[in-house]
Amino acid sequence: MKQRLLAAVLLAAATVAGAAPRAPQAAPAPVTRPLQGLVHVEGVRENQLVGYGLVVGLNGSGDSTQVKAAGQSVSNVLKQFGVKLPERTESKSKNVATVMVSAVFPPGYRKGQPIDVTVSSLGDAKSLRGGTLLLTPLRGADGEVYALAQGNLVVGGVSAAGASGSSVTINTPTSGRVPNGATVEREIETDFDARPEVRLSLKRPNFETATHIVEAIRQRWGPIATTRDGTSVEVAAPADPTERVAFVAALGRLPVEVGGDAPKVVFNSRTGTVVIAEGVRVRPAAVSHGALRVVISEMPQVSQPEPFSRRGDTAVVPRSDVQVEQQGAGRMFRWPPSTSLQTIVDVINATGATPDDVMAILQALDEAGAIDGELVVI
Repeated sequence: MKQRLLAAVLLAAATVAGAAPRAPQAAPAPVTRPLQGLVHVEGVRENQLVGYGLVVGLNGSGDSTQVKAAGQSVSNVLKQFGVKLPERTESKSKNVATVMVSAVFPPGYRKGQPIDVTVSSLGDAKSLRGGTLLLTPLRGADGEVYALAQGNLVVGGVSAAGASGSSVTINTPTSGRVPNGATVEREIETDFDARPEVRLSLKRPNFETATHIVEAIRQRWGPIATTRDGTSVEVAAPADPTERVAFVAALGRLPVEVGGDAPKVVFNSRTGTVVIAEGVRVRPAAVSHGALRVVISEMPQVSQPEPFSRRGDTAVVPRSDVQVEQQGAGRMFRWPPSTSLQTIVDVINATGATPDDVMAILQALDEAGAIDGELVVI
């Protein structure tokens, strides 16, 4: 019944759309954005830092004795302060948790400047709430230490458990942050002021956008910008560092017309989300979509021996009932050319179709070449 209603509604929508005269569609207005939202300046970038450390001061919610790294790490820390444990003795403390510490090194930061760090449990700790991160070196991809982290954790989650095993957890108590918890100890060199030009890397490579960037810069400062592809633009910049910084700041405020990309239909197969960009159109096509449902019912039965009988035992006998149902007659429907895909999806949703049905129909249309756009599945 549901499938027949779907076919009838779509057929009616296609008939009305085909009978009504089509008004000429106006060209969409060009989209203009500041240049700083379209490009990255090469040589001015963030760098990732990571380190291994210990969080202490936990109220019995740290790593259990099953995490061998926790006991070994505590022993190593104690050795640094002249405390030596007996041989073959492991530290067993539930107030300590092994963690991984991560941070982002912003571009241009100098020695002594603070940065935020994120602390995440590495073992089986139940909560890091109330803990303190011990001094932890943060390293870059080259293995060098660029910052030192330490401080009290701010944890947004909470966890509580009872003696019977019942527990309640809100958010994630095994991850937290230390605001301004790390101090930069080594600077990352950059060639931003060493080259005669500044290279702008497009966040979304596009030949049309790169051309518009070159044209906008030339209209403002003359023939100082060139491009060899759709991914980057080279701009001649002043040699003086102060003038170069002011020039790049002015570049970032320059309005640029964004080039048009192919309209996309994005499917999220995990959540069933369907996102359709403006401009997606459907070519003439006929679609038949049926629904097959398989129902499996478990009805276990109890088999007992006769009363006062010593023979046999009580047993549970499994019994399954499997049914296959074909819903609807799978009728075929069609729509006229240049029908808005958003209109079609709205009609399908109005009939109560599931997102899986929508994705199945649109994927089949894309395979048939009936969608003027790009299909992306994530």
